[in-house]
Amino acid sequence: MKTLDYLGLDAAEAKGTVSELQQLLADLHVFYMNLRGFHWNIEGNQFFLLHEQFEELYDAVEEQIDEVAERILMLGENPESKFSNYLKIAKVQEAGLVKDTKGTLTGTLDGIKAIMDQIKKVIEVADQGTADMVGGYLGGYQKKVWMLVAFMK
Repeated sequence: MKTLDYLGLDAAEAKGTVSELQQLLADLHVFYMNLRGFHWNIEGNQFFLLHEQFEELYDAVEEQIDEVAERILMLGENPESKFSNYLKIAKVQEAGLVKDTKGTLTGTLDGIKAIMDQIKKVIEVADQGTADMVGGYLGGYQKKVWMLVAFMK
């Protein structure tokens, strides 16, 4: 007996969910590395605040990466694990070296937007458990957008 049988999920439907989760996994990985770079390289009078905020955010993204990969396994597939493949499909673009406050915050907001768009795609095709999981991410990202935009004013 397979995990999907116990979960009461259809294998064909799960494949569509897995496809969207693989996209989300790629986006989260690139976003995670962008945040690490922002954390390492931020300069200026907001250094202490932003250095800490980027670390908090990439820690949360790291946890989401693990949860998404485990959900893919739960749905009967293997999560992609090659960064070169993530870069081929990710909608989040690599940020490169960014040191200034505006650049790091804009890069963060752009990454969050791409991830929220992908989360919505996952929700459209997902079973209830997957939708609940990523739906929680969506609320957290929406709050982070509000906070970052307020900070930039």
